[in-house]
Amino acid sequence: MEEAHSFIKPTIKKGDLILITGATGYIGSNVADQALEAGYRVRGTTRSRAKGQWLYDLLLKKYGEGKFELVEVPDMTDSAAYDDAVRGVSGVIHLASVLTFSTNADEVIPPTVKAALNVLKSATKEPSVKSIVFTSSSTAALSPQPNKKIVVTADTWNNEALNYALSDPNPDGFAVYAASKTAAEQAVWKAVKETQPPFQVAAVLPNMNIGSILKPGGAMDSSTGSWPLKLFRGDTSVYDFPPQYYVNVKDDARLHIIALIDPECDGRRIFAFAAPFNWNDVLAIFRKQNPGMEFPEDGNFGRDLSEVPNAEAEQLLRKHYGKGWTSLEDSLEESTAMLKN
Repeated sequence: MEEAHSFIKPTIKKGDLILITGATGYIGSNVADQALEAGYRVRGTTRSRAKGQWLYDLLLKKYGEGKFELVEVPDMTDSAAYDDAVRGVSGVIHLASVLTFSTNADEVIPPTVKAALNVLKSATKEPSVKSIVFTSSSTAALSPQPNKKIVVTADTWNNEALNYALSDPNPDGFAVYAASKTAAEQAVWKAVKETQPPFQVAAVLPNMNIGSILKPGGAMDSSTGSWPLKLFRGDTSVYDFPPQYYVNVKDDARLHIIALIDPECDGRRIFAFAAPFNWNDVLAIFRKQNPGMEFPEDGNFGRDLSEVPNAEAEQLLRKHYGKGWTSLEDSLEESTAMLKN
C-alpha cells in the first residue's frame, strides 16, 4: 500500500487493530490478508474456531506472531454478539452475512439486518472505534438484467428485490439474498442518520468477486471465486448466472481498507464494479491462456448494459495503491493458477 494518504491524516494508523467479521469467508480472508499486508493488526471473527483454524494458520505463517487473532462469534444476531470483539479496535469491517440462499426470507433478511445493527451498536459503546465499513453488495443497488440499460447512482436501491422477497410465497434464493443486503444497508444508513455515531461509516458494494482463493481446497466451494474454475473444468452450471460486473477480490479487499482509513470515504457508498463481462469473455480468455485445452462452446448470454458510479472506486485504488482495476485476464489467471500448480 502506497503512502498516498501522506497529505491527509488517515482515520486509522498503521499498527492499529482492525476487527473483521466473517474473516474466514472468500472476501473476508482476502480483506484480512490485505489489511495485514498494509501494516494493520487484525482480529477476525468466525462462528467456530475449528472452521477458522485454516486462516489462523495461514496468516500466522505469512505474517508471524501477534498480527492476527481469531475470536468466536457463534450467533451474530445476539444483541451483545460483538461487544467483546470490538474492545480495543480502531476500525471494524463487517462482512459476516447469511449466505444460505434460502428461499425463506424470514431466515435471511432479519438476521442479516440485526447483525449489521449489532455491529453498529457495539462499536458505538467502544470509545476506540474510529471507523466502520459495511460490506453491502451490488445487489443492494440492482439485480443483473441482460441487455437492459439501468443507470445506477449513489441513491439507487434494489427495492424491487426487497418487495419481491417479502411478498412472494416462494421467492428465488438469490433475490432473498439481494433483499437482505438491501435491507441491511438501508438499516445501517438510517441508524447512522438517527444516532450520529462518533466515527466514520462507509459501505462497499462489490459485484462478482473472482481471483485469489486463500482457503486450501477453496476451488471447490460455493463462493463466486469458484465459478470461473467450474467453467474451466467444463461445468456449465455457471451459465445460470447472468452477465454482470466482475471485481478482482484483492481490489475489493483493498477498497474495504481504503474505505476504513480514508476520511474522504465517510458517508459514501463505494461501488466495487471493475467492468462488465459474460461467460463467453471468460471462455475466450481461457482458450487464449490455455492453447490445446478444450472448453465448452459459447452460449447466448447477452450483455450487462448497466451504468454504475464505479469511477470513484478506481480513483481510490489509484490514490492508495498506484493502480486501478485488475483486468479480467489477470483475475482469471490468478483463479486458474491454483488448479495448475
